[in-house]
Amino acid sequence: MVRYAAATLALNPEKTSRARGEYLRTHFKNMREVAAALRGLKLTKAYSYLGDVKEHKQVIPFRRFNGGVGRASQAKQFGATQGRWPEKSVKFILRLLKNAEANADSKSLDPEELYIKNIVVQQAPKTRRRTYRAHGRINPYQGHPCHVEVILSVGDEEVERSKDLDGEEGSRLVGLNRRQVARKRIEAARV
Repeated sequence: MVRYAAATLALNPEKTSRARGEYLRTHFKNMREVAAALRGLKLTKAYSYLGDVKEHKQVIPFRRFNGGVGRASQAKQFGATQGRWPEKSVKFILRLLKNAEANADSKSLDPEELYIKNIVVQQAPKTRRRTYRAHGRINPYQGHPCHVEVILSVGDEEVERSKDLDGEEGSRLVGLNRRQVARKRIEAARV
C-alpha cells in the first residue's frame, strides 16, 4: 500500500479523498510554489485560480524559491513582489485535482464542499543526462522531478460555542498560556 506524507493527520476516510503523482517531470521548485498558493482553497476556487494563471490573469507568488524570479505587479495581492506563471506545473496540478475530485465522487462527496486540506510536494531523484561543452568537456544536465500528494476534505461544520465557557472564570482564562493560567491560580489561592 502506498504511504502518504499526511497519513499521520487525523483524517476521516469517509470525508476525504486523495490523489498522488510520482516522478512528475516538472520542476520541484515551481511545483512547490503552486502547491503553497493552493493550500486551503476550496476546490472550485482552485480551478478558477489555476485557469486564470494559465491565461496570465493571476500570478503564482514565489516566496521561498525566488532567486532570479522577476517581479510581477499581480503578486501585490498576495503580499509578495515576485511571481511567475508556471504552465507545466499548473497542468500537472490540475490533473491531480481532477483525479482527487473523481475519487471524492466515487465516495459520493459533494464537489462544491471540498477544499484542499493538504498538498505536499517532495523532490524525486534527479534525472541524469549530459551536455557537451567547449574543449571536449561534459557537464551534467539534470532534471528535477517531484512527487505530489493532494488531500481533499469536506469542510468542517460550524460548532456553536458552549455556554459553559461564558461564565466568569472561563472567559478570563481564554487566550492565556499555561504559565499565565498557573500564575492566576496561585494568586487566587493567596486571596
